[in-house]
Amino acid sequence: MNTLIVYATKHGCSETCAKMLSKDLTGNIELFNLKDAKIPVLTKYDRVIIGGSIHMGKIQKEVQFFCIQNMEMLMNKKIGLFVCGMLFEKAHEELNNSFPNELLTQAIAKEFFGGQYRFDKMNYFDRLIVKKVAKVNNDFSQIKDENIKQFADLMNSDC
Repeated sequence: MNTLIVYATKHGCSETCAKMLSKDLTGNIELFNLKDAKIPVLTKYDRVIIGGSIHMGKIQKEVQFFCIQNMEMLMNKKIGLFVCGMLFEKAHEELNNSFPNELLTQAIAKEFFGGQYRFDKMNYFDRLIVKKVAKVNNDFSQIKDENIKQFADLMNSDC
């Protein structure tokens, strides 16, 4: 089975989670950062996993654009959807607001993978906001390994 994991990341958390996920999936796995280059041809993939991080309550525009532009093709694939972020109390809401309803209905796996603060990847403004709002001054990770593993198990199943 060929799987494509497409994601967008601002500070690297979605990429970290996508790589962790790829290790738990069966078959041939390809990772693709939507901010890097031209989107690969989807016809060669059986499964497509789409994810990104939440900033200011929204997923990156590259993820939204990918979903809209490829909706017809995606509806014929085994779909998985994930988001990364630090607001655990809003995780379900953010996931549901990040993707079109058609994909949410089609998805075999939908999950919140947690998040992290990586100060080395942030610009001055982002660091300032995190320090003021989250009251965090150092790198900090709350990536949920168990959520990634459960997601992979669902995607690997024959449903």
